[in-house]
Amino acid sequence: MSILLESEEAARTWIGESFAPTAGQWARLERFAAMLVAENELQNLIAASTIPTLWVRHIADSAQLLALDPERNGLWIDLGSGPGLPGLVVAILSERQMLLVESRKRRCDFLRAVATELDLRHVEVAEAPLERVSTRPSSTISARAFAPLDKLISLSTRFSTESTRWLLPKGRNAVKELALLPEAWQRMFHVEQSRTDTDSQILVGIGQIGVKQRGKR
Repeated sequence: MSILLESEEAARTWIGESFAPTAGQWARLERFAAMLVAENELQNLIAASTIPTLWVRHIADSAQLLALDPERNGLWIDLGSGPGLPGLVVAILSERQMLLVESRKRRCDFLRAVATELDLRHVEVAEAPLERVSTRPSSTISARAFAPLDKLISLSTRFSTESTRWLLPKGRNAVKELALLPEAWQRMFHVEQSRTDTDSQILVGIGQIGVKQRGKR
């Protein structure tokens, strides 16, 4: 079972041990955290109650997805990226090409501002509903709070290949949502315990859902 990160110090220690960030990466994480808190005064990006535990609830919570996708390359698509969680954290800790999909203009403005200030040249922001984003094959698809599982998969499967890894935090309802899917979809996934919340789980899958699979239960 994953070790639960219960304090800000524990979250920072785990990030250091898991990813060995350079001084520059640590500085970018710190700056991103500061920008996130400041922007939260202007638009509701994260719950104000989570700010005292920002490194556990948002930074480490995002970084754990990268830990579930080790030694992979290729495009990472973060659906409904919002304030850049997990996408910007992953982009800071890795060189993965990152596409942040977000339909709300003010949030996209924030995402672009962070990417520019932190010199994250491998980050692209798609300011549009997912349905209007051009199809491209992805190595990894993440979605922290995007849509119910069946809708999420239906909308995003066109970006997947046989080797795509899906990383989908689903809170305490992960198993229930998975059980509602057709059997062919269920077989793609297994459940990982979150490192930041005993009640939260992450659905981890590999593969591509085709038209034939969608009709099977």
